[in-house]
Amino acid sequence: MIVIYLLVGIFAAIIGALPLGASNVAVINTTIKQNAKQAFKIAIAAGIAEVILSYYALHCNMVVRDFFNENLWIQIVIAIVLFGIGLFLFFNKKLTKPKSNKTLKITKSKYATGFVLGLLNPPVLIYWVIAYGIINNNDLMLSLQSSLSVLFLFFFGVYVGKLLTLFFYSRFSTVIKNKVQNINLIVNKLTGVLFVIIALVQAVKLYYV
Repeated sequence: MIVIYLLVGIFAAIIGALPLGASNVAVINTTIKQNAKQAFKIAIAAGIAEVILSYYALHCNMVVRDFFNENLWIQIVIAIVLFGIGLFLFFNKKLTKPKSNKTLKITKSKYATGFVLGLLNPPVLIYWVIAYGIINNNDLMLSLQSSLSVLFLFFFGVYVGKLLTLFFYSRFSTVIKNKVQNINLIVNKLTGVLFVIIALVQAVKLYYV
């Protein structure tokens, strides 16, 4: 029955990753503007970031929730940054091409993009704190004192769940890309709108906290 932890990890990660987030938007954008292979690089790194966040949430548990509740400015800053990025993408009609690919090699890394977008996501951290409460209330009793096999299966499940969800987003984007002509003309505006929506949702959540 130890395999149940793998299934729980996959299910919990899928539930947490389904709502549209920054990494999801990046996967959609990259799939449409480039290809699914490049988008999968983002998914690989975002999955690693998800495991780190879920591990940190398990380690800190209530401390993490209290920290973000007491320091709302962190979530406010993230919401403002996402809102600014969204407006920039929406109103910027033409992005200038970089003159040197070497100069932007690090910043253009899909692995780095996926990892950073996946890691800098406070709502996901709070989600995992809540998820662990639900898991433990159902007699699974998951903690850092659990056996290594249990922890490995659970966090591997978290990684697989995140990867599968982003893969689904990528496949869905591929279908759109193949059916819509000149899709690159509207990608930036669509991505901008998505980032603005994410920021507004975050702002609404803060307002009702």
